[in-house]
Amino acid sequence: MDTPGAARAADEIRGTAQGAAPVPLSVLDLVTVGSGSTAGQALRTSVELARLAERRGYHRHWVAEHHSMPGVASSSPAVILAHLAAHTERIRLGSGGVMLPNHAPLVIAEQFGTLEALAPGRVDLGLGRAPGTDGATAAALRRTDTLHEGADDFPQQLAELTRFLDDDFPDGHPYARIHAVPGPVQATAPGGVQSAARPPVWLLGSSGFSARLAGVLGLPFAFAHHFSAQNTVPALDLYRDSFRPSQVLDAPYALIGVAALAADDAREARRQVMTGALSMLRLRTGRPGLIPTPEEAEAYDFGPMEREFVDGWLANIVHGTPDEVRAGLDELQKRTGADELMITANAHGGEARLRSYELIADAYGLPA
Repeated sequence: MDTPGAARAADEIRGTAQGAAPVPLSVLDLVTVGSGSTAGQALRTSVELARLAERRGYHRHWVAEHHSMPGVASSSPAVILAHLAAHTERIRLGSGGVMLPNHAPLVIAEQFGTLEALAPGRVDLGLGRAPGTDGATAAALRRTDTLHEGADDFPQQLAELTRFLDDDFPDGHPYARIHAVPGPVQATAPGGVQSAARPPVWLLGSSGFSARLAGVLGLPFAFAHHFSAQNTVPALDLYRDSFRPSQVLDAPYALIGVAALAADDAREARRQVMTGALSMLRLRTGRPGLIPTPEEAEAYDFGPMEREFVDGWLANIVHGTPDEVRAGLDELQKRTGADELMITANAHGGEARLRSYELIADAYGLPA
């Protein structure tokens, strides 16, 4: 299928590789808060990172919804994206993602309609079906002990959200006279001059469920390789095999989230990624906290099972010198066939993260 609508949508989805990069490079920002720092400082680093990414030719900058995690200050993606929109001009901004079951679809449509009005033509709406937190916190968010994110509930929620975004509930539907504002209804109201455009929807996943659904619906797909590496190739294969052309895309488009950190020397890169590994170990063992310093990570006495976990975690982080990181990213892209690499940097301080994105851009010869 190759319609004008599909072409316009694809232009908002598909990026263009810069420099020597094999595919477009993008940024996944978790707005991490390091020990001795504050959420305000983390958010200021996010602004610096978005500006850096825009200047250096990264294609998009996404933030992800997390809750009840002291070391991650991205509980409100729409608020952060509005702030980033005010400090950038060209780079695409989006959610990687908003966890759809945590919210009423109308609320998401209103939030992202507002973002589209603030930054026309450069907002992405990435959606996930996990809670982005533990079960108790999810229950508090949703004000229910019954968590709906299964095979029946998520597609139904997605369909409802899409109809609010497109303002096209059929006559007789209970929501037919309800409109997400800002949104397309303003283009059809008397005297309306509002653009009918709305953010493209992406499905996010770490297993096969969203991969298949994105394929069947002809939507772009983002896979969380950075924490589910063993499922990456099977999920991407499933997405491509399931893909049906739509008004959004005439061919599959898949990006993968990649944990990567470059430093001026390999030892420093190892010191930095150990902070993220220790933070993840604490999270997985019920001890979430701020991102530890490199010194704290170096001094930590890992038990045998903890060391096994950390070694496995580090095996999926591309880290080292800029040339080593470039080689690792090239190999990963070739192995997976990903259409885009979205890089997340795991480190304690903002300076190390910003430096990493600069070094990766330099390694690929991205615009200075």
